[in-house]
Amino acid sequence: MKKIAFLSGTRADFGKLKSLIQAVQKGAEFEYGIFATGMHLQEKYGMTVIEIEKAGFTNIHRFENHTSETTMDLTLAKTIEGFSAYVKEFQPDLIVVHGDRVEALAGAIVGSLNNILVGHIEGGELSGTVDELIRHSVSKLSHIHFVSNKMAAKRLVQMGELESSIFTIGSADLDVLFSSQLPSLETVKAYYDISFDEYAVVLYHPVTTDLSNTKSYAAHFVATLLQDDTNYIVIYPNNDLGSNEILAEYEKLKNNPRFRIFPSLRFEYFITLLKNAKFLIGNSSAGIHEAPYLGIPTVNIGRRQENRDLHTNTIVHVTNTVAAILEGVDTAKNMQASPKKRKLLQNAAALFLQNLSSQKLWEIDHQKQFRDL
Repeated sequence: MKKIAFLSGTRADFGKLKSLIQAVQKGAEFEYGIFATGMHLQEKYGMTVIEIEKAGFTNIHRFENHTSETTMDLTLAKTIEGFSAYVKEFQPDLIVVHGDRVEALAGAIVGSLNNILVGHIEGGELSGTVDELIRHSVSKLSHIHFVSNKMAAKRLVQMGELESSIFTIGSADLDVLFSSQLPSLETVKAYYDISFDEYAVVLYHPVTTDLSNTKSYAAHFVATLLQDDTNYIVIYPNNDLGSNEILAEYEKLKNNPRFRIFPSLRFEYFITLLKNAKFLIGNSSAGIHEAPYLGIPTVNIGRRQENRDLHTNTIVHVTNTVAAILEGVDTAKNMQASPKKRKLLQNAAALFLQNLSSQKLWEIDHQKQFRDL
């Protein structure tokens, strides 16, 4: 029986890993463990490790990697220490990490330096800011790549990765988007006590490569929301450096009936709210990846999603000024955009499990090679 360790540090990456873990959970030939850390263990952000438990998963190891300094390098160091102890106890045959967060980098470092296969979900994509450096670093430390599309696979080949180590499975979050098992809007509104008939969704994160402007940009953003007349469902930013400045500005929204503010939302519930929103505003990858497939306009602010694959007419790009954001909101309100066509109809979780069940995958060399073009 192969042991697989999944590492999750945020509500976002768990949303993308959840169906993959469920597939492994159902497979009789695998044993899984979940290393929950990062935002999952912070009360401020909703203690979302509880959502992992509510999903029916067991074998959850909790590790608090938060430091008082909240700098990414110290978070990385602490996560490496905690995850290293965990893998020595669990002894996985494969470590699965997702995306471009420091927790994923920690998992890849621990795996590669302990001669354990590392599988990276959604490598080869473009993130913008420091996240892109982290994503590509994770890819170079990983032995196996589970990618969303052919372009991502091509980038990994450009980076010297072997084609035989790259498996295109599609995107697990798109499986959720088109799932028939999503909760109804009425159920979600009742669960979160949301009374709005119409609303937009707010997801705004700090940009770690532009910290000196975080406070002023957050002030401009909140001023825009207050000037507009839309009802807004506001979700806390991630816990990167600069998040406190954004949360301080969100204090101005409290006790205003046009705003409902949440530290976190369950992923499926968030998708239902997004599917029924007038638009999404902020700088989250949800506005680039999920919203276009639903035909939901996005007001994308600033440079955080710079260089993302933006082959859609539903995204309005604006700078960080009040005037520009207001203009973007007006455009989004009047937009009649059609949903982006889904290119991959495969079930990502099923393809993930299919590849895990292949002897070819387990024969991938632990000693990485570089392939010249």
